[in-house]
Amino acid sequence: MADLQDEVHTKAGVDGPAGPFADEAFPADPAEPFVSVSDPDTDPLERAHAILAAHPVADGYSGLPWALRHLPWYDLETGEAAVDTDMPRLREGHVGALFWSLHLPEGMDGDRAVGATLEQLDLVRAVVRTHPEGLRLACTAGQTTDVRRCGRVSVLLGPARASAIGDSLGILRSLCALGLRVLTLSGVSWASEAGLTRFGEEVLREMNRLGVLADLSGASGETLRRAFVVSKSPVICTRSAAHALRPHPANLPDELLAELGGAKGLCMVPLTAKQTGPAVRDVADHLDHVRALAGPECVGLSGTYDVGTAHPLELADASCYPRLIAELLGRGWPEADITLLTWGNVQRVLRSADFTARAAQQRREPSTAKIADLDG
Repeated sequence: MADLQDEVHTKAGVDGPAGPFADEAFPADPAEPFVSVSDPDTDPLERAHAILAAHPVADGYSGLPWALRHLPWYDLETGEAAVDTDMPRLREGHVGALFWSLHLPEGMDGDRAVGATLEQLDLVRAVVRTHPEGLRLACTAGQTTDVRRCGRVSVLLGPARASAIGDSLGILRSLCALGLRVLTLSGVSWASEAGLTRFGEEVLREMNRLGVLADLSGASGETLRRAFVVSKSPVICTRSAAHALRPHPANLPDELLAELGGAKGLCMVPLTAKQTGPAVRDVADHLDHVRALAGPECVGLSGTYDVGTAHPLELADASCYPRLIAELLGRGWPEADITLLTWGNVQRVLRSADFTARAAQQRREPSTAKIADLDG
């Protein structure tokens, strides 16, 4: 899998010969001034396409790697009916970046979890290699922008489940060197219903040093609150909507949404019937609710396609994002807020994680902590 690392990191940087921020200069001000790109007098769907052409969707969760494992043959470039995501639908939906989940079956842990995660990393490498006209691996905010300018879709690796690191910070660093960008902090002894243990906090600090984002979807309230305090980088929830509107276990109650906004994190609302409802208006209700409580800078989108769950009828696959944006325009969402929702907020979080990591690598050596030493 050495060539996967070569594809993602190509120059010397802060964290060694192939550091995660090796190819990206440290800009003085990454913010871009907002410029309107659509005519408010045109049809909402036409406006949606115009906005998304300039500010594409950064989709927070795709189950495509696991779905492709079970197909004997596939061609994402010409179209693949066996999955929800392929290049024609990504282009029609104006998707510019996609987080590919490194899914593990429930109950898989230890060496099997580490091995299965590495196998999926290898699969992603193969998929990207065989679809060079549509896909490019990316790790940093700058890389996603470059890939978008080349007319391709960025593939960002993660989230992976916490069990993928096998309670080892060395394995975490190895996965990061292979391109891992997001790790879900739940389902392990050091990130449980009781919250983060001392080792869990050390994992989070090392993630900050590496630039790996913490995903808190499905984590306990105690884990979320402690992560808000410990993490110097923004945390994200890759598949969380509003619990007040739909009481799903992964949805966030209002007080946690407000705290997430205060911590400048990112809540990525999933487009699934189970979590948000059976219609596009239901998804829009959740986006309204999260925006009101957390703020327009803290809400994003998560297609959650190819995970085996039902979607609202109008949002059946990755081509349908313009319909959702048209619904938001009809509700009076300002164009500036929509551009944050689709692209800007993910870029902010990625850049913030990159900057935090650069600073941390100057003052903190790689952690050698062991779970037995801290939690034993």
